[in-house]
Parts: sequence; structure tokens; C-alpha cells
Amino acid sequence: MTINGGISFWYATDPNAPAAPPRAPLTAHATADVVIVGGGYTGLWTAYYLKRAAPDLRVTVLEQAFCGYGASGRNGGWLYNGIAGRDRYAALHGHPAALRLQQAMNDTVTEVIDTAAAEGIDADVHRGGVLEVARTPAQLTRLRAFHANELSFGETDRELYDAAATRARVDVAGALGSSWTPHGARIHPLKLVTGLAAACERLGVVIHESTPVTGIAPGRAVTPYGTVRAPHVLRCTEGFTAALKGQRRSWLPMNSSMIVTAPLPAAVWDSLNWSDAATLGDTAHAYMYAQRTADGRIAIGGRGAPYRFGSRAAGAGNTGRTEPATIAALTDLLTSFFPRLAGTEITHAWSGVLGVPRDWCATVSLDRATGLGWAGGYVGSGVATSNLAARTLRDLVLGESTGLTELPWVGHRVRRWEPEPLRWLGVHALYAAYRAADRREASTGSARTTPLARLADRVAGRH
Repeated sequence: MTINGGISFWYATDPNAPAAPPRAPLTAHATADVVIVGGGYTGLWTAYYLKRAAPDLRVTVLEQAFCGYGASGRNGGWLYNGIAGRDRYAALHGHPAALRLQQAMNDTVTEVIDTAAAEGIDADVHRGGVLEVARTPAQLTRLRAFHANELSFGETDRELYDAAATRARVDVAGALGSSWTPHGARIHPLKLVTGLAAACERLGVVIHESTPVTGIAPGRAVTPYGTVRAPHVLRCTEGFTAALKGQRRSWLPMNSSMIVTAPLPAAVWDSLNWSDAATLGDTAHAYMYAQRTADGRIAIGGRGAPYRFGSRAAGAGNTGRTEPATIAALTDLLTSFFPRLAGTEITHAWSGVLGVPRDWCATVSLDRATGLGWAGGYVGSGVATSNLAARTLRDLVLGESTGLTELPWVGHRVRRWEPEPLRWLGVHALYAAYRAADRREASTGSARTTPLARLADRVAGRH
């Protein structure tokens, strides 16, 4: 019987995940040098790097539930070099600037792996790269264009495979080709969170869980239990940003859902050719993502119901429960990729939210006049991007001018999302269009992207 919700499969399989939050909430007014709102990857990495650089700095993290409650404990476990908005940053700031951003992301994959090892964090890391496959002629056209574009951003170690070479890497039904990059790894996302939180505490970071922040203003973060005053207040709330006062239209909380199979026998893995544990994605408009877990399961995800009216999923109480229709759709997707898995038990299903800015560009910023900073809007690519953001926030808070603070995503601003009901209608219409485009491309066999998908991209602001 499928366990639906319960935060995530990762939460159920991390021996360090507590049955109840072990860290005390804030109980009175307090002061710090830096207060960080959000106990996910961005907040914890920022706290970690600040304390490593300036051990005497007083750093406090405020988390509404427990560390890893949000996307950091629910994602697909892709530690890879993708960053939302790179091509737009190339258009705004020039190709060399975006090239530096991409190189920083390539280096970030190694930075996370090396730091986890140095801190003794066992996050089931396997550096098998990322394999993105095409299963229709239109997807193959986009894949080749994508591959060429990545090469233009300096990824000369990326490889392009035909159908036979793709099946030799992972035997995906109907695969026509694929693109593989070595700049990626499979991880257990919550094990990284729990290990990172422990590393922060060893450095002297104060973490308060069960402490929702109700307001952020220059010099203070307000909670029901007291106010923490600090010269720097950093908002690291990603998909939960819309729950903060005045932020409802800043970043849209996009819903993403996952399922995971029971452990598969060795003979099944042999038949799938999935031996190097590369993470797996595709070039469909309604994108999927998958990994081979350390205990021999397939975890696979996609959008499902993409958005809830009024950004409701951005608040507390999101246990990850997933609609049965979404579980069924993901199960169908799994067996479409791997027909031999028909009838395989699905043991867990869950959902979470990720932050989407109106122009789909991740960003990191600090207002020196107010001391307010923020990072996020990763659009589903936050496992590695959060680390780069955190190191950049560290440099900005410490007032240092570095190569990181000069990257083109620093200080980027974007207009707010439309008010309701336009926001809900627009997002649901967009994903309906993307799914219809995928169906049409599969049925016609055309090598060209459908005009419907191009129109949806323009409306969404993705191009």
C-alpha cells in the first residue's frame, strides 16, 4: 500500500530524521549579527559558510517546522550544474558573464560533494552525471539544440548519444538520443540537510525550529515568540516565500510530486542498463526527473497539479499528500519509460513546492542600506544552486567583492506575478498547454516543437 505524504520518502529513510523536531523554538526576544529565515539548503549553507569565514559572527536560523521540511527534504536528489535563467542573464549581461555563472555552477557540484565528505555527511552521493533523453523527434531536435547550447557555455566534456548509445546507458523505451554531462550526482536530499544542520551547530550556529517568521523588516525577523534583531536579515524561504507578509506575488510556489518504487531485483537493474546511477531527465515540455536510489529503487517526479489557488501550498501544514490522479500519472510515466516495471509496487508518494520568479531566473541579493538579503527562485534546480547562493550571500554580508559577487544573477530584480485569479488560471493553462504539446508531438512525429508550446513559453516568460 502506497504511503501518501508523510513529508517524503527521504524523510522516512533518513535515520537522522527526528520523529519530532528536537530543536527548541525561540522563546524570547534575541539578537544576532545575522538572522536567517528558513532552515533548508540555502539558509543552512549560508549559516555554515558565514561561521566558517567569521567564527565570531552570531548567526541564528529560524525555521517554521524543521530543517528540511520544504523542498530541501522533498526534491529529486539531483545535485547538478543547471541554473534557472542562465540564458536570460546572457542576453542581459553578455555571454562571458553567463559563462562565468555556468563555470561557477560546474564547480559548485564538486564543492558540495567535497564539503559533505569533509564534514562526514553520508548523503548517498554517487557522481554518475545527468542523462537527459529524447523520446520523440521534436524532443530530439530540442535535445540537439540544448546540447549545442551547453557546449557554447564551456561544457566541452558533455557527450551526445544516439539511440543505441542511450540504451546502453539507460534502456529507456523509445529513446532516440540523449545528452550526458558529468557535472551531476545522485544524492539523498534529506541526509544532506540533516548532516548540514549538525555541521552548522558544531560551528556554533543557533537553530530554532517550530518558529514561523510572520514578518521581515530591516533589522528584525518577527515571530509569535519574540523578535530576533540583527543588522542582516536573510530571506531563504524559496517555495514558502509567498506565505510571508508582502511576498505573496514575489515567487510562485510551484507544486512538484514524486513517487518511489519498492527496491528492484538485481536482474531488473541489469535489464535496464542503469548501472552508473546517472540521474535521468527528458526534453518533454512537462519535464520529468528520476534517480536510482542507493537502496535500489526508482524515484521519479513531475509537476502533477502545478499550483494551488492563492499560493496556499506556501504555508505550514503541507504534509506532502498527493492527489491519486497524480500518483497514477507518475506511475504511467514510469512504465512508459520502463515497460518491464508494469505492476511494480509504489511504496511512497509525496509533493512539495519550489519557488518560481515571474521571469524564471534564480537570484541572490543584499540591500546594503537595509541589511535585507534573499536568495532563491531556483525553479527546481536548487540542490546545487543554493550552495552557490549561500557562498555569494556570505561574501555580500561580509562586504567582500569577489568573483561570486560579480556574477550576473546578483541583484537581479523581476516584476511580481499577476494577482488572482489570473495567476491560477495562467499557470494551469500553461501546463495544460505543455501536456497537450507533448501529446501532439508524440502523435504526429514531427521534428518541430509545436506552436502551442512556443506560445506557452512566451506567456510564461521562459524565453
